[in-house]
This record gives sequence, C-alpha cells and structure tokens, in this order.
Amino acid sequence: MYSGTPAPLAPLLGVLFTPVPVADLVFFYGTLMAGFDRRRRAGIDNKLTYIGRGSIQAALFDVGIYPAAVPASDGAVWGEVYEMSEPATVLAALDEIEGYRHSDPDRSLYTRAQTDVTLPDGRRAAAWVYFYNAPLGRATRIPSGDYLEHVKVR
Repeated sequence: MYSGTPAPLAPLLGVLFTPVPVADLVFFYGTLMAGFDRRRRAGIDNKLTYIGRGSIQAALFDVGIYPAAVPASDGAVWGEVYEMSEPATVLAALDEIEGYRHSDPDRSLYTRAQTDVTLPDGRRAAAWVYFYNAPLGRATRIPSGDYLEHVKVR
C-alpha cells in the first residue's frame, strides 16, 4: 500500500506533452543544390542560409532528369544543408516543387520527413528531406551517394 505523498502532476505533464520542435534545417541532395538551375528555388532562396555539405543515411538513385533518395541503412547520400528563416513558407514552396501532398502522401511523388543529417562539423541534427515515393523501376543506384559528382561524369 502506498503511503507517500503523491507527486504533483503538472511537472510530469510538462515533460510528457512538451511539443517537439520543428526542424529549421532542410537537406537538398538533387537539382535544388547549388550548381543546378536555381529558378525552381525562386521566392525561397532569400529564406535559406547555407550551412554546408552534409549527409543522410539513405540510398541514391538516378531516375533520369533528377535523383531519388530512399531511406536505407547501407548508404550515405551527400548534399547541402540550409537553415530556413521561415520554415512554413519554405516547406510549402518545396512541397509544391517536390509533388508532396499532405492530404494524400501515399500518392505523392516525394514524401517529406525529418531525418538525421550529419553536419560539416560532425554534429547530427534533424532536417527535412524529400524521399522518393514512386517505384524505382530500372533506376540505377549512385554508389557514391553524391548526385553533383554523378552528373559531372555521366
């Protein structure tokens, strides 16, 4: 039988229901990186601050005119990490560019998810990334995980 004084509930509820912060970082691994036609980023470039190169745990495929990253434990995908000054605005624009539909994610070309990114200084942080969500078909895997290098040699 419990004979102690019950602990106050408010501090426990604060721990249990603390909102998860939304990542202010986004990771680009394809044609939205520097070195490609930046017109697709019109309207959001001024809301992005370049942090540096980074990597995520995934596999990268060449599906023709753009790359496709899919979550995978056996590879690294290299890209660029940006901090967003207005995450809601930037993510809404990127959702449109990447064909992500909140109301129907299963039928979206890409899905948006938070994943760990390894930053230039070795730290890890949560960042938004768009993973490919369609059949890969005959897409070839890019062993280096670096789309920028891949397009230079193909």
